[in-house]
Amino acid sequence: MAYSELIKNFESIRDYMREFYVYGFRRRGEVGAKSARSYDNEKRRIESWLGDYMSFTRSPSGRARFLSMDARNVRHNPFYQAFRAKSFTDNDMILHFFLLDLLGEEHWLSFREIAEGLHGEYFDKLKKPFILDESTIRNKLKEYVKIGLLEQKKEGKSVLYRKVKCGVDLSSWMDAVAFFAEENPLGVVGSFILARKGLQNATCFQFRHHYMLYALDSQVLYELLDAMKGKCAVEIAVARRRREASRGYGVYPVKIFISTQTGREYVLAYEYGQRKLSFFRLDHIKGVKKGRREEKWETYERRFEKFRKNLWGVSAGQERRTEHLEMTVAVYEGEEYIVRRLEREKRNGRVEKLSGDACQNLTDVRGVAGLYQYMADERGGVELYQYTADARDAVEMLPWIRTFIGRIVKLECTNPAVVATFESDMRKLYDMYHV
Repeated sequence: MAYSELIKNFESIRDYMREFYVYGFRRRGEVGAKSARSYDNEKRRIESWLGDYMSFTRSPSGRARFLSMDARNVRHNPFYQAFRAKSFTDNDMILHFFLLDLLGEEHWLSFREIAEGLHGEYFDKLKKPFILDESTIRNKLKEYVKIGLLEQKKEGKSVLYRKVKCGVDLSSWMDAVAFFAEENPLGVVGSFILARKGLQNATCFQFRHHYMLYALDSQVLYELLDAMKGKCAVEIAVARRRREASRGYGVYPVKIFISTQTGREYVLAYEYGQRKLSFFRLDHIKGVKKGRREEKWETYERRFEKFRKNLWGVSAGQERRTEHLEMTVAVYEGEEYIVRRLEREKRNGRVEKLSGDACQNLTDVRGVAGLYQYMADERGGVELYQYTADARDAVEMLPWIRTFIGRIVKLECTNPAVVATFESDMRKLYDMYHV
């Protein structure tokens, strides 16, 4: 079959783009294509959208393709281009333009008037015979009502349709749209608006941390948000590893979480099979199928409000158990910013200043494993502050705790793995620098 830039299955191209961008440096046989032709076709599609960012390396085992871009120099997310390559049929195109030309924003038309108008004013005047059955027209009307192109109302036994009125002048909103397109999880909407105005490359914004890959998860995110708005359960297909067959989960989506460090997106949902709250990464979700309205939605959301009080990141841990952590840090004179940082980043924990008696005779503060020390007499006065938290999974806190290395006086946790891991890290760090 001849190569076409258009795609029928977005999930397939989503996997390939992630393979090239996230993993990269993979040869044809390592990507998991069904055939060499499939790999070549998908690669050429991606090159047609992202040719400026596609590179390759040579090795004895073959050529490896990858995507590489400096986010600081990319002002418009290039991954949105994949959404403009959806395939369509001749019938889709003809019906789209004729239908929108027939319907106006002022007058309502019934289905019968629409069907007769399409045939009498459009189809019958084409050079080649063109016939569409009524079910196709009816399904297209339902689709356009759902996506917001048309609105409908019932009058007696008839359902009437017209185009949605749009009185918004977007010309003065282009800067806001440009910012939305790059910063919002559903920025693909802003990208389409900019493209329609011919301004997709015109923006006054430049981003230091530009997380672009979330664009590929826009459809999954939209379907989850749509289900959340309607308080509906969903069936999600999840593949946690590459080349792994997807597994179905029946869940009620409660909250979307987005990492400010990586841009990675998660959904926290009540998992019916396990009867617990669980996190799922959006880039692992292959599909979302909206189901029935959940009658117990208030119960699950109240459960989440209680659950979130001890949530640090995106590890649910054991819902009925928390882990207690205490960290004491030394703050020297003129370092009030450390206290402000503790207060700002404490999330669900609390920060307390220890009594002055604990600091009076402090001249040498040793760390958890005795691997580093402070000399208070050289740096002036020192005060101790204690951070206390009860977390679902205290191991998640370790990256944040490590940022206070050199100040930590004491670290205790009911999960022994937390302290053991921290001490092990400190020994490795000490061995690395100790001669």
